[in-house]
Parts: sequence; C-alpha cells; structure tokens
Amino acid sequence: MKLAFYAPLKPADHPTPSGDRAVARALLSALRDGGHQANIASDLRSFEPSGSPTAQRNLMTKAASEIERLIPIGKRQNWAAWVTYHNYYKAPDLIGPTVAAALGIPYLLVEATRAKKRLGGPWDVFAQAAEAACDAASAIFFVTERDAQSLRRDAPDGQQLIHLHPFLDRSDLPEMSTHKGNMLSVAMMRQGDKLASYKLIAETLAKLPEGMQHIDIVGDGAARADVENLFAPFAQTVTFHGALDAAALATLYSQAKLLFWPGVNEAFGLTYLEAQAVGVPVVAQDRPGVCDVTFGPQPSIDAGPAGMAQAITKLMQDPDHHHSQSTGARAFVAQAHLRPSAAQTLHDILTTLTRAAT
Repeated sequence: MKLAFYAPLKPADHPTPSGDRAVARALLSALRDGGHQANIASDLRSFEPSGSPTAQRNLMTKAASEIERLIPIGKRQNWAAWVTYHNYYKAPDLIGPTVAAALGIPYLLVEATRAKKRLGGPWDVFAQAAEAACDAASAIFFVTERDAQSLRRDAPDGQQLIHLHPFLDRSDLPEMSTHKGNMLSVAMMRQGDKLASYKLIAETLAKLPEGMQHIDIVGDGAARADVENLFAPFAQTVTFHGALDAAALATLYSQAKLLFWPGVNEAFGLTYLEAQAVGVPVVAQDRPGVCDVTFGPQPSIDAGPAGMAQAITKLMQDPDHHHSQSTGARAFVAQAHLRPSAAQTLHDILTTLTRAAT
C-alpha cells in the first residue's frame, strides 16, 4: 500500500545526522520491508524550541499551506494511511490529522508523547496540537513504557496502543566484538542532559582503580570545550575522536570492552542497541527509557558514580560476568530490536486498520 510518512521534528532526508533522523530512516526501511511504498510527505519542520507563541502560530500557518498542497496529492496517489514519527509538544504534527481526515484514511503515530503539564505555558499552542494529534490517531506505537503510561491514561475509546520496540536499521547481527579495546562512550556534546551524563562519566573515572580509566569518547557539539574540561584530570587515559562516520564508529564498537553512557533523561538511545548488537555490555543508570533498551539490571540513580564504578569494575575484572553480559546483550537485541521485528509489527497494524477503513 502507498503510505505518507512524516517526521515533524527532523525529516528523514535532513542533511544533519542525529538519533532522531536515524530512527525516521529506520522506520521508512521497516515500512518498505513490509511491502509498502512509504514516501516522505512533507519536509516541514514544526520544531519550536524557545516557547514562542508567535513562532508557533507562524508554523501553524505554514502547516495550513502544506495541508492544502497535500490533500490533492494524497488523492492522486491513493494514500492508504498516514504515519507520523515523533509527535510531541515542541514538534507536533500540524499536518497529518487534517490530511488523513480529509482523505478518510487511518492516521498512525510512532513515538508520540502526551505532556498536559505544558498546556497553558509558553508551548500551549503546540501542546494543544500535540494532544489533538494523539487524540486523532487510530493507533499509536509506543517505544518505551514511560510513554505508554500517559498514552494509556488519556487514550480515546477505540484507539490501539502497540509496543514497537526501538530497533536497529539492520536485519541481522554484526560480528561479535573482540573486546580488546577500551571503554567507549558515544553521544553528542550539548549543554543540559548530555553534559550531565559526561559529568557523571568523569566523576566515575575518578572512582575507578588505576589502569581502568581508559575510554574512547565519540561525539562533538557546542559543549565540546566543557566536556574536555571535565576530563582534563584524565588526559592520559581519555581519547576524543570527535564525530565519526558509521564505518569508523563500527570499528570502535568491534573492539570495545564496554559501553559507558549514564543516559540522563535519554528517551532510549540507539547507541545502547548498536553496542549490544556486537556483544558489548552496557553500563548506564537505571532510568526510564534506558531500561527499555539495555540488557540486565543497571546501577540505580541513587548509587551515583560509585555504583557505576562498581559495575564497570565487575565487568573489567570478572571474565565470566563479562561473557554472560555480552552474550545476553546480543541475544536481547536479536530477539526484538532488529528491523524485521519492527516491520512485522507495523505491517500487522497497518493491514488491520486499512482493511477496517475500506
């Protein structure tokens, strides 16, 4: 069937790499693996990070023009359904619900979040739009249990909620890591939550035994100078690689001993799945979202750097524990976090909804 696909935060064909773009591209691949002709319907970015009501209204005006343009296209191309990825209060889907209703086709959301606490605040206009999009969806695919809680609470009658596990855009596992390298961390360098995770890493390194502090850090961004300052006491054991392409990053994964990323307020994080796919164990904090994509128990938030240092030390010094975590992590990814599993989940619901619509 022909599907309209839309990612309001960042289009799948955007030139700047990011986790959000990677997920959007993976969803397109999964839909196409299911036998569907899925194409990007619009490149309009509704992302409004500053909480400006004026900017939000301006984007809604642009969205109205897109709606007018897309309805006749959808009729000509005979779209069977509309699929939107990542609807939330800073980047709501301002287009899909209206177009789908005009065409009489199912409207589906992947990774939608409800945040009613934003109603009445600086994002009120967009928060209302995000809630309206959630209300309009025939089905919502949630990727973490944290998102599912509010979706279940506020779901309108008849709406289907389906667990779509976060997944890698590949059909099989890569080769197992040799584990001959260092610890590895992979993340953008931004202020806020990302910098908070880097700070936890630096504090954890200070608690590790001598000779266990070697870590490769992959990433770049506006906060790079701040990140480098955090690791100044470990200049001899920390290697900054900057931003790497997929091939160079795969080489580091193929050698890494473990992945260390605390994950402060991460939605979920594909780097956890990428590492575990090659059998690299993960040390993170036991946080909502992170626990959905990591194998085995993680150190509690309350344990802080000391808890993470303890987990790292055990992996480094106990070969049997490292092996069990490595093989378990790899099986965890294979079971539900590769593209074929996602393709089947998406296909089953699309088939059901489109049949009901016709």
